[in-house]
Amino acid sequence: MDRDSPGAQSARPRPGGAARPRERALDRAAFLALAAGLGLTAALAAAGAAGIVRPARNTGYLERLFTAERVHTIDLAVADWDAFLANASAEEYVEVDAVIDGERLEGVGLRAKGNNSLSHVTRRGLTRFSMKIEFDHYRAGLTYHGLDKLSLDASFQDNSYLKTPLAFALMRHLGVPAPATSFTEVRANGTRIGLYLAIEEPEDAFARRIWGPSHGVLYKPDYRSLEAENADVALCYLGDDPARYPGIFDEALTPVDAGAEARLIRALRLLDAGEVEAAVDVDATLRYFAAQVFVANLDSYLGHTGHNYLLYEDEGRIQMLPWDYNLAFGTYALGRPELADDAGTYVNLPIDEPAAADILARRPLFSRLMERDGYRARYHAYLQELVDGFVGAGRLARTVGRARELIAPYVAPDPTAYVTYDEWLAGVDALETFCSLRAESIAGQLSGAIPTTQAGQAAAPGTLVDAGGLDLADLGELADLDR
Repeated sequence: MDRDSPGAQSARPRPGGAARPRERALDRAAFLALAAGLGLTAALAAAGAAGIVRPARNTGYLERLFTAERVHTIDLAVADWDAFLANASAEEYVEVDAVIDGERLEGVGLRAKGNNSLSHVTRRGLTRFSMKIEFDHYRAGLTYHGLDKLSLDASFQDNSYLKTPLAFALMRHLGVPAPATSFTEVRANGTRIGLYLAIEEPEDAFARRIWGPSHGVLYKPDYRSLEAENADVALCYLGDDPARYPGIFDEALTPVDAGAEARLIRALRLLDAGEVEAAVDVDATLRYFAAQVFVANLDSYLGHTGHNYLLYEDEGRIQMLPWDYNLAFGTYALGRPELADDAGTYVNLPIDEPAAADILARRPLFSRLMERDGYRARYHAYLQELVDGFVGAGRLARTVGRARELIAPYVAPDPTAYVTYDEWLAGVDALETFCSLRAESIAGQLSGAIPTTQAGQAAAPGTLVDAGGLDLADLGELADLDR
């Protein structure tokens, strides 16, 4: 529903094949000022008219697939759809034709995707899988008007269908780049599969769109196992050997060479030493953390897993970008006995201590920033902007209201939906309520009426915002899949 906007040396291999250059780009300048919620069509049109978007750079996919005023269609022509479903857990590509809003692209790659979600869906014998379409998997150079890869998100544990688009909208409101999204009705051989969220994969087209042709390196760090320490994914400095950072370098989304590895490791070494300005794009990262803490996402850098973020390095400085919000808004805690699952805990999540002390001690990018009063004050100012400029100014209500009206006719007949239509309505209402209450709590924390640390809140429970009327389960839980 919304969006922001090769030449490489010897590339380090990454899962699924070697990194390779591609040929699409868009100037950074067209998008620096865009923070337009769920749709940027008008802004893009204005940029094109002004000559900011260069015609030689193919980003036509933005105006075609990623527009907010309608639900799009993707029909997958698959030789054996039943066989694809049966083999989904292997995450192997099959060759299909994709018909996007009536335009046919022949010979693209399609596979199921997901870690936890894929496992749960497969184990229960369900068929609503999230998927990836890689346009140039079988035919080198094939793109959809400049787009190299696309995800189709099945809204696993998201009864509202809106968690990711809303989280991205909050990020964009603070000027943080995020992948483009749109709602899409997916069909297989003409038969309706369901309503999905189409998401621009953050690879070459995304990097060129946001930062231009001379962009830096983009990563999606990921843990090796939940039991491992995964200190590299936590952005801890582990020495100068690139082999110590497989969770980063094996997860590069754009080409990475020895020079890029050395730059990133140097940034982590400087961060470890407290030389923050030399290692971090401070302002961009503070904006990211403000939105991240607002949405109370524990399945993230500030949670136990430490992953689900994009890491961008350019000229030796790093910043974070958003990714994966189906368990945000406090819902990561559902079904986990080690975590509190009452809504009040996450509505009132302390802004200065949004995770347990032992976790924050192993998250240097956040902790180093919060050590400095000036940075903390700027982070607080960005939180205040979300409270006043997004929620208080009515943008939350308008964003949710427009999306509810847009997708309602597609949710009702969705043949593979995890929840009923009434449960979807409850999920949308719960999401808007959570954000309103969260804004109320953050406003109180910023004013000093509510403590900003876990110990402070434990000592003054009477100051907290009452979330007793909100049930996080309405936002989506695993039990929804078992009926």
